[in-house]
Amino acid sequence: MHNGHIRKIVIAGGGTAGWMAAAMFAHHFGKTLDIALVESDEIGTVGVGEATIPPLHLFHKYMNVREPEFLRAVQGTFKLGIFFENWRNLGENYFGSFGWAGREHWAVGFHNYWLRGHLLGLARGYGEYCLETSAALRNKFAISLNTSLNYAYHIDAGLYGQFLRGIAEESGVIRHEGRIDQVEQDPTNGFITGLRLQSGQRVMGDLFIDCTGFRGLLIDQTLNVGFDDYSDFLFCDSAIAVPTTALGPLHPYTRATAHEAGWQWRIPLQHRIGNGMVFSSRHWSDDEARARLLDNVQGAVLAEPRLIRFRAGQRRRYWHKNCVALGLASGFLEPLESTSIHLIQRGITRLVQMFPDKGIREPAIVEFNAKMQSEIYNIRDFLIFHYHVTNRSDTPFWRQGQTMDIPDSLTHRIKLFRQTGRIAWNPGELFSTTFWVQLMLGQGLIPEQYHPVVNAMSKYELGKYLVDIHRQVEKHVNQLPDHQRFIDDYCKAQPI
Repeated sequence: MHNGHIRKIVIAGGGTAGWMAAAMFAHHFGKTLDIALVESDEIGTVGVGEATIPPLHLFHKYMNVREPEFLRAVQGTFKLGIFFENWRNLGENYFGSFGWAGREHWAVGFHNYWLRGHLLGLARGYGEYCLETSAALRNKFAISLNTSLNYAYHIDAGLYGQFLRGIAEESGVIRHEGRIDQVEQDPTNGFITGLRLQSGQRVMGDLFIDCTGFRGLLIDQTLNVGFDDYSDFLFCDSAIAVPTTALGPLHPYTRATAHEAGWQWRIPLQHRIGNGMVFSSRHWSDDEARARLLDNVQGAVLAEPRLIRFRAGQRRRYWHKNCVALGLASGFLEPLESTSIHLIQRGITRLVQMFPDKGIREPAIVEFNAKMQSEIYNIRDFLIFHYHVTNRSDTPFWRQGQTMDIPDSLTHRIKLFRQTGRIAWNPGELFSTTFWVQLMLGQGLIPEQYHPVVNAMSKYELGKYLVDIHRQVEKHVNQLPDHQRFIDDYCKAQPI
């Protein structure tokens, strides 16, 4: 093991992952450690991940980032969830929000009350008992003391990297421009000692962060940690991205529309709309996917559509020797549910919490890897569910999703919910029980029973209970301004 103190961190690669890491490390360690970042302007970044999930608030809070300033810098809008079209059946939609529906009982979730109400003809749609869902579908949003919405952001990933770079460099991070020509290692233990650039410059360090994207220059090409492939479960392996001009109101949600061999995203920003088609190359050609995307976008196309290839899976080790992989270098599942930036954030914050300042120890590495891999397993199962539990069988793509073998962990979740209405969930999982309930009900998985504690209410009491919750939701939504109006007052960005 490496027993020397960590005095210098070297980050290989920029982009969202590299500059998120640089900004966070500089904020916490900038006064005690040297931090360097190596990137080349000649190497592009993937940079299409423009939707986030709520934990990004914490990342910004840890660095004292002011929200309006951040949103103006990244041309950002707000996100209350995802509007899913055609996933359960053609022509059927549902909303997956970041909020809680109804009121929880200590023993059972609200969906048990909703299920009984649904059977008795007393209940409205499940989403009508959720403030975030109701607000999103009416294009309403505000941050206020009177109404608490759980929200995330839509951001321009390229601008986000620039914003974070400014924070990092102000805090003392040194950026080195150039391509990495060679990764140097200690011949006695294989630890990385430095990066040699094509210019001949050497950037030496004690701890190395691999943010070199899919190629994983340090963690894979140098340290050969291996890769666990999940393409048998998640068989989308390509995406075509294209920006368009903004038309109509800015919706406070991401739109995910299922197609014959994949799905299309639509993400509203202040200066443009981000669009993309995620698809399986086994079921669609690039030309077919491109044509379907361009046939279904709104507004004028602002750039040539860009093709991105990926493979669903994760490195067998995120941290190996004195190298930690973040972002695409550590693995990737797919864009659905906007988890890519979140996993970067998790890796960074976990490394800060476990920072090896007095030397790298194997137990810390084992714990870090176990936590990161467990998180990926949970996200993987959540994503697979979208393709597996569906009534769609109209194309080979969807029939393959229905009939594929799935992980035992997901089989258990499905059986438990179908047979008992209960959610298999462990503390620390990213997707809460309410996320799972919305997904399961939305995709058509209806429990065979509800919890008996619900029967303590009479039919009249249950009806009144549901009406009261819906009235409270309506009251709060009616008080909210339009999403566009709130942005104009709170964080309107300068035109680009």
